[in-house]
Amino acid sequence: MPIADDTAVIPHTARLLSGKPLADKVFAEVADRVSRLRRAGVVPALATVLVGDDDASAGYIRIKQRQAAELDFESPHTHLPADATQEDLHRVIAGYNADPGVHGLLVQYPVPAHLDYDRALQSVDPDKDVDGMHPLNIGRLALGLPGPLPCTPAGIEALLAHYEIPVAGREVVILGRGATLGRPLSIMLAQKRPTANAAVTVVHTGVPDWDRYTRRADILVAAAGVPGIIQPEHVKPGAVVIGAGVRYEGRRLLPDVDESCAEVASAITPRVGGVGPTTVAMLFRNAVDAAERLSGRG
Repeated sequence: MPIADDTAVIPHTARLLSGKPLADKVFAEVADRVSRLRRAGVVPALATVLVGDDDASAGYIRIKQRQAAELDFESPHTHLPADATQEDLHRVIAGYNADPGVHGLLVQYPVPAHLDYDRALQSVDPDKDVDGMHPLNIGRLALGLPGPLPCTPAGIEALLAHYEIPVAGREVVILGRGATLGRPLSIMLAQKRPTANAAVTVVHTGVPDWDRYTRRADILVAAAGVPGIIQPEHVKPGAVVIGAGVRYEGRRLLPDVDESCAEVASAITPRVGGVGPTTVAMLFRNAVDAAERLSGRG
């Protein structure tokens, strides 16, 4: 009978950082605040605008509308045809800006190539910007002033806090410098508060030896949008890995972080259900914040 080898290496599996428990907690808080607003005669409303017939974008809108219904939000929606003009889009945005019954407004990205999304975003009332991406709100973030926070970065900070992962004083490396994720997240995690206050490095694929930085990170955030770019050899043993960058191949989601990184990391977001649920949760937190602020009930 063979004798068991006590020296055999048992494969390590990282703790999975599912976003659902945090999202459920945030949704419960939002639902309670919505209930209080409704009792005070305020009906929170989150408006959405979709241009064209992109399947993924339409799917995102459906997710947001379903969640709005569950949280007792009104969810007015405008679907413009793919050949809509910039003026058509701005006219819809102006209507929602002027409507006192609409507290939050989201223009779904991307828009058809002939349209200028940045111009459209700049025309959104900053106080109704539930994405937290209006230039004024990014400026507020940079200066540490109150305002809606970009949803995915806010969700990542909240996810780390939910799982009691220390951030203050630790080295965070973000692979990716995009305006919606890498850049605002770097600002947030460097700010002085208990769930941040980190030493943050932003690196990108234009740096030939980017992995020299990722291998020293206590917390690594992949936000490059390059499928499978993070492999186990790019991760410091015992690090926390947050997969935030994805691409789609048809309906198939292709994450930045290879699943085999779970053999090296101490904690890691799952391929599906990590940052996604927390992003939606932060969107509705921003929306209820806006409803309270604009109605004077905050």
